[in-house]
Amino acid sequence: MENAKIINLYDLEETIAGEYLAQFTYPWEALKGIADFIRELGPTLDPDKFEKRGEDIWVAKSAKVAPTACLNGPLIIDEEAEVRHCAFVRGSAVVGKGSVVGNSTELKNDIIFNSVQVPHYNYVGDSILGYKSHMGAGSITSNVKSDKTLVAVKDKYDSKEEIETGLKKFGAMLGDYVEVGCNSVLNPGTVIGRHSNIYPLSRVRGVIPADSIFKDQDHVVKKHD
Repeated sequence: MENAKIINLYDLEETIAGEYLAQFTYPWEALKGIADFIRELGPTLDPDKFEKRGEDIWVAKSAKVAPTACLNGPLIIDEEAEVRHCAFVRGSAVVGKGSVVGNSTELKNDIIFNSVQVPHYNYVGDSILGYKSHMGAGSITSNVKSDKTLVAVKDKYDSKEEIETGLKKFGAMLGDYVEVGCNSVLNPGTVIGRHSNIYPLSRVRGVIPADSIFKDQDHVVKKHD
């Protein structure tokens, strides 16, 4: 399932978690270890650039965090990031350089690459968002199936492969430069390839190839120059 491999989704130079992610083949394999990774990395961060704000919380001194934001560890907020009014970080999250976590946005067990925007009423749980990806207002990751069974990743657009992840909680893996339209739902096990666009009000599941436009499950078209 080449479309879903880390090497085909992400520029690992664009996250403080690059070395951590590099040890895995598929990004969802990293989800179980995010909390431990943060606890190991946090104490090694440059104290001239980062300050510790409570248990297992490290915030860059250049980051902007609204006083009404709720921060729970383990958590790293990298340089020049912005966490806005009433954002809720439940913990086990890495917020990349220059990224925006907006009003009433909730994060839980995520790696947010550099220059990512989740700016308005987003829920991002058990997910990894690549460099310069953007989730439109109201778009969310759904991280638990309604029947509570384990999540499988399915690629019907390429080889019709299916990978059992062994995970009950698994939101979405967004490649670099992905654009998700407003009020879309990314169902458990969604993987979206680099430079792909998702129409507003979409219901997405499975693997979406890179450089695609997702209109609905039966209409996924390749971008043209």
